[in-house]
Amino acid sequence: MLGDQKILLKGHSSQYVKLNVGGRLYYTTIGTLTKNNDTMLSAMFSGRMEVLTDSEGWILIDRCGIHFGIILNFLRDGTVPLPETNKEIAELLAEAKYFCITELAMSCERALYAHQEPKPICRIPLITSQKEEQLLISVSSKPAVILVVQRQNNKYSYTSTSDDNLLKNIELFDKLSLRFNERILFIKDVIGPSEICCWSFFGHGKKVAEVCCTSIVYATDRKHTKVEFPEARIYEETLQVLLYENRNAPDQELMQATSSARVGSVSGTSMHQYTSDEEEERTGLARLRSNKRNNPS
Repeated sequence: MLGDQKILLKGHSSQYVKLNVGGRLYYTTIGTLTKNNDTMLSAMFSGRMEVLTDSEGWILIDRCGIHFGIILNFLRDGTVPLPETNKEIAELLAEAKYFCITELAMSCERALYAHQEPKPICRIPLITSQKEEQLLISVSSKPAVILVVQRQNNKYSYTSTSDDNLLKNIELFDKLSLRFNERILFIKDVIGPSEICCWSFFGHGKKVAEVCCTSIVYATDRKHTKVEFPEARIYEETLQVLLYENRNAPDQELMQATSSARVGSVSGTSMHQYTSDEEEERTGLARLRSNKRNNPS
């Protein structure tokens, strides 16, 4: 525009300047504009950057001027009430970032985060019968994970760590359901017929794996029920059941390559079943065979 010119402006902190911000006019002091040394306004009005002025002496700033008054008040007082709507806060955030006013930008970001609507929490069906379980699995297009939790099914006393491990299984179920609820149907069975703590994994309506977390241990005078927390195995089976998301059955070679064991068969589909005692027994037998080969009599 004719008469506009760029100048380096540097004056006393009490000197007033006229600002035209996107067509809105403001009148303030250089001291206010340079109060925070790290902002763009401080650089513009301390002689470090050129500013554009018109023929009437108004300093032209090519930004939306709607929220510039809030920015000036923040520079004056160090705090300012934020707009009520998220749209206005987002607009103010953009201006605060442009002028490099970090504290105001952080306040806007915190306000936007606080105003966010809470994400919907996943819903876990609690089944009360075998018929409900079969119905839920048959109508769902997702693979399914079922956790049976029945502490009162125990005939014997529990070992010292069993209660803690039972809670860990429940906590892991909650974590997995929050993480994979959009891809896996999670079901909790709290009135199962006999199991105390058992995970079952279903794909295409059939059980494909099971992780049993309970076993009977023998003390000197009585039997005890032991509840374990095989976290790695549960994670493994949860990830493997994701292979059943597609309508086609998963590649059997891939399933075999990623499986740590295959035991039993359920309706023609290979099923994994783990118990800690069986694992220890297999490990012990393998160790005995190895020792026998290395030390033949």
